[in-house]
Amino acid sequence: MLREATRRGFDKAERRVVLGDGAHWIWNLSGEYFPGAVEIVDRFHAKERLSNVSKAIYGVGSELGAQWAKERHDELDEGRLDDLIHMLDIHGSSCDEARKCRDYISENCNRMRYPEFHAQGLCTSTGVVEAGCKLAIGTRLKRTGMHWSVEGADAIIALRCTILSGRFEDFWERRAEQAADRSAILTDR
Repeated sequence: MLREATRRGFDKAERRVVLGDGAHWIWNLSGEYFPGAVEIVDRFHAKERLSNVSKAIYGVGSELGAQWAKERHDELDEGRLDDLIHMLDIHGSSCDEARKCRDYISENCNRMRYPEFHAQGLCTSTGVVEAGCKLAIGTRLKRTGMHWSVEGADAIIALRCTILSGRFEDFWERRAEQAADRSAILTDR
């Protein structure tokens, strides 16, 4: 990840942004490898959590639940996180999903300043990246009748990504260098 980011000039970029779904490990990696980058929670993931809360409170398919979720989505989009947290607090004692979502938003509120991010021209959604992954990887691995081991899937994904990114020759050069290094180590023993 760091090698690819460096290859693409991320370390020299005027503004650096890391988008993630809010998982702690993502922010740990971001802080370690991309210090100073603006961290943004993917808006779709945040809205998905709010929608799950509405289902837990009002039931799947409830019109009242859909309205509640829309109001929470609007609060999120408008940067009204205090209002959003207050509404989750109301249900937190009786709904575990609401309590977890409240904690998620509280822990990530600095990463959910969507109006500010939009004003700066920053992207707040990983949808483009996820669509690219679906196209590049999903369509190759999920064809009819295909079954993959983890090693086989990893290998074909690596090859497919190098072909689609125009770096197929670089991939093989790096593999040859690694093989030569391994051979030299074995010879020295």
